[in-house]
Amino acid sequence: MPKDTNAKGTVFGGVILSYIDLAGAVEVRKHTPKSIVTVAMHEVVFVAPVMVGDLVSFYTELVKIGRTSITVKVIVEALRAKLPGERVRVTEAEVVYVAVDDSRNPTSIRDENSE
Repeated sequence: MPKDTNAKGTVFGGVILSYIDLAGAVEVRKHTPKSIVTVAMHEVVFVAPVMVGDLVSFYTELVKIGRTSITVKVIVEALRAKLPGERVRVTEAEVVYVAVDDSRNPTSIRDENSE
């Protein structure tokens, strides 16, 4: 949408980062019902712009589950609206999430009863 773009018709990187965070959180939800917070986004390099009208897809893959953290890889691709059939990799990132308790302190990803 226009509020998400600059004058050249490309989507702001911060908007893409927000969607990366959301996509990663959806993947995390498959592995734990615990509340999570984002603690890191590693090596986000934008290699191609997202243009107004592009169809953007976010692909997730579980990288690692630790005691309190989960790392997810998110790959972002754009299907070009003005060049039908052209698919380009926009960026990718590894995102680290930590499970937290009601006091916002790190807690085990898994229920202690099932460990």
